[in-house]
Amino acid sequence: MKVQRMDHVGVIVNDLPAAKAFFLELGLEVIREVDVEGEWVERIIGLTDVRETVVMLKVPGGEANLELVKFYMPLDEKGIQPSFANTLGIRHIAFAVEDIEGITAKLKNKGAKLFGEITNYKDMYKLCYVRGPEGIIVELAEKIEETEVQ
Repeated sequence: MKVQRMDHVGVIVNDLPAAKAFFLELGLEVIREVDVEGEWVERIIGLTDVRETVVMLKVPGGEANLELVKFYMPLDEKGIQPSFANTLGIRHIAFAVEDIEGITAKLKNKGAKLFGEITNYKDMYKLCYVRGPEGIIVELAEKIEETEVQ
């Protein structure tokens, strides 16, 4: 018995079009979008009267996918709870990128916010955290080539 690979990360959202647009802007691609309901999903996730839409996205050339889920039933009465980088639990999704400055500028034009600034980590990576729709936290990491450091 062993884990073979990471398949996907699921993110529950309220505004599916906004979340989908954010990740498409980041460069992910839609694999499929499907409405889900019925006893089979209820048995898997332990909820009743489930009605949801699932958008599965992929990173070009990557193996793991991102699943965005909008629940129409049952609803979460608490709504979106603000979180910070140090809040316990799963907190962010990290992507390796090219042209971190260009990507962050594009995302900021679409309403995303940088937590702080793009930072050079030991001349190995440029790193930053971006908050997207509904408080989704994304870490961007651009590998610094040795020629850039010299």
